[in-house]
Amino acid sequence: MRSSSNPAFRNLPRGGTMTGEYGPNVGFNPAQGYPQAQGGVPGYGPGHAPTGSADRPMTVDDVVIKTGLSLAVALVAGVLTALWAQSQLVVSASGRIALPGAVLGVTLGALVVGLVVSLVMIFRGKPSGPLTLIYSGVEGVFLGALSGVFEAIYPGIALQAIIGTAGVFIAMLVVYKTGAVKVTPKLTKWIIGAVCGVAILMLVNLITSFFGFNPLRDGGPIAIIFSLVVIGIAAFSFLLDFDQADRMIREGMPSKWAWYAAFGLMTTLVWLYLEILRLLSYLRD
Repeated sequence: MRSSSNPAFRNLPRGGTMTGEYGPNVGFNPAQGYPQAQGGVPGYGPGHAPTGSADRPMTVDDVVIKTGLSLAVALVAGVLTALWAQSQLVVSASGRIALPGAVLGVTLGALVVGLVVSLVMIFRGKPSGPLTLIYSGVEGVFLGALSGVFEAIYPGIALQAIIGTAGVFIAMLVVYKTGAVKVTPKLTKWIIGAVCGVAILMLVNLITSFFGFNPLRDGGPIAIIFSLVVIGIAAFSFLLDFDQADRMIREGMPSKWAWYAAFGLMTTLVWLYLEILRLLSYLRD
């Protein structure tokens, strides 16, 4: 089974019951004699059809609805927070914008809470509608506060970032559905390696920035190229997310797991939007 660059899909529970056993990602590895060639949820294979609606196999509609709800929560929270953040900003006589402590506190607080919730979801390895919606709302607050500040400095940048994120998402969905790019083990390894490499570079850059050396985030040519590379990697990560959700559906996982698929897609969307917003700010400068 292929891995995913998205950590949300890389720590699903192991150790199944009955005749199947959880594999390293989404889905299950059938035990010997299990009649389902692609694996399946223990107790949900041929001859084990679920009787309760809560345990019915997930469908594409489940993933679409859950992801749509998550996006709606993030969007509403983001817009309201952005409007509030802009109302709190103070513009000096020289035109400089001062960042109030309240806005900074909300931004950092939402960032920390979002990180904690995401780690709980990842290491818990179980679907949760409430946690997914909480994560979406908190990330909406974080991105909204940040977008409100950026919007005050670069009018129109938030809408551009939203359109850019939606465009990349739709484009990669079309690419996946048409089979223009196949999600192969080789591509999966390449994307995972690229994500790990970018994460290491970001960490090193963060450390060196404390000493005044910040080439990847200073808005210069290297920073612009780096952001373009990161956006490209985030875009290709969608292919792995789509593939994971698709295999969850094919393997008959219970419908509640659509929340986990939605959570995985939201983490990539948040990352992509943040990087596009950063790139646009560089280009405006």
